Amino acid sequence: MAPTAPGKGAFASAHTRDALPRVIWRYRTAGMAFGALAIAAVLVEQGAGPLRWAFCLATGFAWPHIAWWLARRSGSPFEAEQRNLVFDSVLAAAWVPLLHFNLLPSVLLLALPAADKINSDVPGLLRRSVLPALAALLVAGLAAGFVFEPASSIPVILASLPMLLVHTMMVSLQRVQLLRKLILKNEALGRLAQTDVVTGLALRGHWEREAARLLERARADAAPAVLALVDVDGFKQVNDGHGHLAGDALLRAAGALLLRTLRPGDAAGRYGGDEFAVVFPDTTMAEAARLAEAYRAAVQAIELQQAPGLSLSVSIGLAEARPDHGRIEDWIQAADDALYEAKRRGRNRLVVAAAADAPQGDSIA
Repeated sequence: MAPTAPGKGAFASAHTRDALPRVIWRYRTAGMAFGALAIAAVLVEQGAGPLRWAFCLATGFAWPHIAWWLARRSGSPFEAEQRNLVFDSVLAAAWVPLLHFNLLPSVLLLALPAADKINSDVPGLLRRSVLPALAALLVAGLAAGFVFEPASSIPVILASLPMLLVHTMMVSLQRVQLLRKLILKNEALGRLAQTDVVTGLALRGHWEREAARLLERARADAAPAVLALVDVDGFKQVNDGHGHLAGDALLRAAGALLLRTLRPGDAAGRYGGDEFAVVFPDTTMAEAARLAEAYRAAVQAIELQQAPGLSLSVSIGLAEARPDHGRIEDWIQAADDALYEAKRRGRNRLVVAAAADAPQGDSIA
């Protein structure tokens, strides 16, 4: 009689351990019911009396609900369910001699609960189940006289198949669900490893790799692309005058605003302490300047609770990808020169790096 207990993934997915009895109850109800079907097939052939039939109904249909009630009223549902899982093995082992060791049901009644203990991932649960199960088998065997009739008829085999097949399917489904959760968690961890926790932007290393890829693509396709470096004006003064929490709040707000400004395909990252970097692929300078200017203007509307009334702004340097930008560092340097010019001119402005044949630092704002 296999409750088909969920593994650690199911335990971990419960919002609290108080929810565990319901999780186990669903598995136990199905497993016990199909186990009772196999037992009933043997009892019919044996012409069993009312006592064994009553025991069959109790273990197959009453016990799952009793176990749920015991766990729910316990101060520790998790510990109570471990005791219930051990008792599952006791009930299953007791049926083996009562079925006169009918081969297929007996093997399933011993093997599937043991598999459930392993599948539960609860340390030591299988070991704790062995002695109680052996004791139950011995006591039931003494009561039944250890009659040995191992042959399994076709009806008994057919009645046993649902217990085997449903158990296998439910365990497989549970493992698939656990694998999906694991994949999602790994993806989330991967994103976390690439994302700055303060701004929500990509970390510098991840952004530089993406920017290098976009630069290579722009050169190969002869497509326009623009790189923007953004400096949060007065970040040090905010930190010094209002505290690091205010500084973090400023970076968080500026980063969130930048993410809302970006289009699909744009790549943004935190380049330094108070500097952001953005690559606009397949974008002309005029369009990139429009997006950057909209962002610059929007930053001025940010209000920090930690520093009410504080005027906020950013300085932005833009550089278009050129054929002579052989490395990402060359492109970044061009944008950095434009950013330096924006700060030199008084900050809160946008400056475009000069083309190869034009004067440096033509101002847009």
